[in-house]
Amino acid sequence: MADDTDKATLKALALATIAFFTCFYVWAVFGPLSPAIQHDLHLSEVELGWLVAIPVVLGSVMRIPMGVLTDRYGATTTFPLLMGFSALPLLAIAAWHSSFITLVIFGFLLGFAGSSFAVGVPYVSRWFPKERQGSALGVYGMGMGGTVLTALTAPTIAQTWGLSAPFLLGAVLLIFFGLAFWALAEEPPGPRSATTSLTAPFRVFRVDARAWALTLFYFLAFGGFVAMFLYLPKLLVSVHHLTRADAGARAAGFALLAVLARPLGGYLSDRLGARQVLMVSFAGTAVLATGLAFGYANMVPLTICCLTLAVMFGLGTGAVFKQVAAEFPAQVGAVTGVVGAAGGLGGFFPPLVMASVKSISGSYALGFALLALTAAVCLAIAWNMGRRQPAPAPHGSRPARRRT
Repeated sequence: MADDTDKATLKALALATIAFFTCFYVWAVFGPLSPAIQHDLHLSEVELGWLVAIPVVLGSVMRIPMGVLTDRYGATTTFPLLMGFSALPLLAIAAWHSSFITLVIFGFLLGFAGSSFAVGVPYVSRWFPKERQGSALGVYGMGMGGTVLTALTAPTIAQTWGLSAPFLLGAVLLIFFGLAFWALAEEPPGPRSATTSLTAPFRVFRVDARAWALTLFYFLAFGGFVAMFLYLPKLLVSVHHLTRADAGARAAGFALLAVLARPLGGYLSDRLGARQVLMVSFAGTAVLATGLAFGYANMVPLTICCLTLAVMFGLGTGAVFKQVAAEFPAQVGAVTGVVGAAGGLGGFFPPLVMASVKSISGSYALGFALLALTAAVCLAIAWNMGRRQPAPAPHGSRPARRRT
């Protein structure tokens, strides 16, 4: 019986990770294709920044209702419907991609794919005991490696078969794996959360300051990853004059390191405590972003700082949801939705800031300086949280219940 349970648990984790991977493949497609789109449509820096950031908006906001819907109806219903719907804007973009307005409208709807994270987190959390949730969520978070595959394949596919091809491929993948999840996935044992309304996720934010802290932490960790991945190809092409394919491959290397570091962040959180891992992530981010502010125009420091920064982002994203599951076990889907929305918005603003800073000053230095400042603020908050209240007990210890 235990073997059957383990097999069902691993199957659920694998299916959720594949579904999340597929959603992120399509959600990030504008980033690697941005140099080609800018060239074809003669877009300004600011217009390109908006285009790259637009899918992040809806993906961020929709994580809140998607988390609630998953708590209520289960991931076996929510995930396939989400993936099927997300295929529609991809098909529309494949057919109509010759104007900036069209791309903005359908790119906005493509953001639905980015809300997939809030579906998988409560699903995976319910399959695993608390002492293994950090590692399991870290593995699930590797689904953001869909961005790696996008960066490696989308520019080459577009160059070989035309700009429509990556979007058509994405739609086919969403439909296929959405049907596979619907046919093979099972709901975890035990009752789902009793969340009943879209306002339910916000109730905990009225009584627990830690929920706000986790929101800010994910805003930096995941938002920083998304923003760097989306904007890095443009920076490499415009500043270092790389080819589009080369820039996409280097962005893929950045994403790959973040993806690999995410389960490590979850594993270390299970054993050392999530707050300690987050503090390492924030301290490293502050130092590396400062290095980028002064050295991004030189390829060697840019490469070293970006690749190490990817690891810091991965550790941070792996630790945050271990903390969410530990702090709010009965409201994982709802709180994940709000925290995940903050992370998505963290990926929306930086490309616009970078584009505006570049247009005004001719340099990206101020944008990286703002990233360093945000990381320093998060580090101070995480350190202060440890002074006021003990960190959640690592590796199997039951956290003390708090009064609310």
